[in-house]
Amino acid sequence: MARFDEVKNLVMSLEGDFEKFYDKKNQAAGTRVRKGMQELKNLAQEIRSEVQDMKNAEA
Repeated sequence: MARFDEVKNLVMSLEGDFEKFYDKKNQAAGTRVRKGMQELKNLAQEIRSEVQDMKNAEA
């Protein structure tokens, strides 16, 4: 569950930048959103690999 908390915390940390980019058209916030989303993608891939490894270990 710690990995899930990491995902939630990352998404929540981007909330302000999403608002700044979409509502106020702040371009720097858009860059931070893109960087955060890349981190989220990488974290999701790590979790997917971890889950698959755990499933394979049980079989």
